Amino acid sequence: MFDVQVIEESRAAEVALDPVRARLLALLAEPHSATSLAALVGLPRQKVNYHLKALETHGLVELVEQRRKGNMTERVLRATAASFVISPVALAAVQPDPARSPDRLSARWLLAIAARLVKETGQLITGAAKAGKPVATFALDGTVRFASAADRAAFAQELTAAVAALVGRYHDEDAPGGRDHRVIVAIHPSITPTEES
Repeated sequence: MFDVQVIEESRAAEVALDPVRARLLALLAEPHSATSLAALVGLPRQKVNYHLKALETHGLVELVEQRRKGNMTERVLRATAASFVISPVALAAVQPDPARSPDRLSARWLLAIAARLVKETGQLITGAAKAGKPVATFALDGTVRFASAADRAAFAQELTAAVAALVGRYHDEDAPGGRDHRVIVAIHPSITPTEES
């Protein structure tokens, strides 16, 4: 089971977003049969089986084992990941494009950049899984509390200069066998628990 799986197909996203199937996916962090899930969600086993087949068809659940019970075979399934992210690729015709309005101070542009990050990282994970290789990535995550908007603006200017200096030092356009890497730095207000509800 993966920690995170990226859903890139629109039909798989549709299947995962169904409320009953989303609940089943959450319960399938642990292996279950249709019978045990039916008892947990209060639905008939046949109805649960119907939803499980849809999830399995789209690679969101996998068979763990089969058990003989009398003249029946009970299938035990689990989710293929602990959590799922839907890539903008699943909505290809309407996915965000940062090039449409490149305003570095716009929250909507930041969201378009984040969507591109999800899309590209998902594609890297998928490609690396097929090739049986790891993906070389790095991320920073932290919090800074600014005393004023002026301090935030000064921080953004200094950060921009520092990143530009690092890129200038290490970027080699003509490096034989070199590979481009995308650098994304974002600043946004933190969400407090009361704002999330």
